[in-house]
Amino acid sequence: MFLETDGSLSENTCFRLAGHMVDKGFFDNLKRIDDNQGTRYLRGKEIVTEFPEQLKLLFVIHDMPCPSERLGSTGRQYLTREMMSTLHLSLFWKRGVDLRPVENFKVKFFIVEPIPPYATEFAKELPKRFQWAYELEIASAGIPLSDSLVLILRRGDGSIAARVAARL
Repeated sequence: MFLETDGSLSENTCFRLAGHMVDKGFFDNLKRIDDNQGTRYLRGKEIVTEFPEQLKLLFVIHDMPCPSERLGSTGRQYLTREMMSTLHLSLFWKRGVDLRPVENFKVKFFIVEPIPPYATEFAKELPKRFQWAYELEIASAGIPLSDSLVLILRRGDGSIAARVAARL
């Protein structure tokens, strides 16, 4: 289950969020079949209907040019630790249009890594850039495979900075 989206904190500060869901062996050889009987998930001949008890969500966030910058906007602002600290993460299981908050998720790993500039000779003159990496553990027992995991990042004012769904 992969997810990727672009988000923004302002018209001059944009980012890419990319990640995936993992579990030891659960997704190996899992196939989705869409036919006149509907949607089924099979592993070999076994029908699989629910996610395992826990899943890991791994994702990274790094800045990227905003669409307005490509059209000649004022100046680009790179993501800073302070900007990222204002974001609030929410996770939901989605079935149809119904969003149910993920009850139990834990941040298992988090790191902020500097991104070295391509032009190393100008490194002292260039703004510092970073990448944020996360590993979350998500309770998923009893969740049907037809549900999607929705990740929402909200700015300090409550508006949505990014929204993305991971689905099979």
